Amino acid sequence: MFFALDGFLFAGWVVRIPAIKQQTGASASTLGLALLGVSAGAVITMMLTGRLCRRYGSHAVTVACGVLLPLSIALPAQTHSALSLGLVLLVFGAAYGGMNVAMNSAAVDLVAELRRPVMPSFHAAFSLGGMVGAGLGGLVAGGLSASTHLFLLAGIGLLVTAFAGPALLRHRPARTAPEAHTPQRQPQRKLDPRARRIVVLFGVIALCTAYGEGALADWGALHLEQDLNAHPGLAAAGYALFALTMTIGRLTGTLLLERLGQTRTLVLGGSVAAAGMLLGALAPTVWLALAGFAVTGLGLANIFPVAVGRAGELAGPSGVAAASTLGYGGMLLGPPAIGFLADWFSLPMALTTVALLAAAAAALGYGARNATHA
Repeated sequence: MFFALDGFLFAGWVVRIPAIKQQTGASASTLGLALLGVSAGAVITMMLTGRLCRRYGSHAVTVACGVLLPLSIALPAQTHSALSLGLVLLVFGAAYGGMNVAMNSAAVDLVAELRRPVMPSFHAAFSLGGMVGAGLGGLVAGGLSASTHLFLLAGIGLLVTAFAGPALLRHRPARTAPEAHTPQRQPQRKLDPRARRIVVLFGVIALCTAYGEGALADWGALHLEQDLNAHPGLAAAGYALFALTMTIGRLTGTLLLERLGQTRTLVLGGSVAAAGMLLGALAPTVWLALAGFAVTGLGLANIFPVAVGRAGELAGPSGVAAASTLGYGGMLLGPPAIGFLADWFSLPMALTTVALLAAAAAALGYGARNATHA
């Protein structure tokens, strides 16, 4: 429920970006700078949340972020300048980054206790929440102001946390994995330079694909509305469709990995995403662009989980942390980069960088074939 809530609230915010851009009077580049507030807040919090989880437990920190994130989502619609938007997005980014680290830490504990590879299901819940949030945003975009919509999302988020939080707090993870093993192993375990380079390589693969997720989330609706004259509701449906195909891809990810192996999954996913995003960015009609977004979601779906999982196999929790930080960095830093490129060239041309980095992820995945043993 917390993974789904995270995706739901994030999608609810991104589908209202065109309205908030108009409200603040920001250009593409100043909007990109304001969106950098999400990145800055998240990066700062990600560095601190691990310590908070070790001290207070990942479940408690997840619930705390489950309160802060809904409260913070109401703030952007109250701003009327790019500067004030950037400042409140620092708060939103801090809550979003903390939620991601805390809930993933809780999920890692559950995977270890269940002894089943259920992590893709958690990420599928995030994508499903994003699909529902974007779909709801599309339905209300024409009838509700951004302020009213985001206030409603804040209320829904607080209700979900009030319902799910007590159960999470009552069921604390077993102490064996995090406390008995991690402190002793991490100081003694030193990676050789080759293994460290491989961990960084998988982190870069995660970054390349997460860049696409962030770019589509923050700029997809604006591209459809501004460049292809789509109705605001139909523009919001672009991210909903992307999230839907991401969900489908992740729900079938285990089967795909069993059939194709890690290397083929990475190469195929990156290639499909690159082709889909070229269509999504350069298509002359809304419906072709939507088809491109859908194909892109299928292609990107499993690359991030595979890359982070492989880094964890090589280096344990430190590998997961390194690859995840690089990956989320791509998701959070991509939107500001798209903003600057859109001002220098055009938004469709800026979005082609998503295809370029997806192709780079495919190439890096093939280059890492000896490390993946698949």
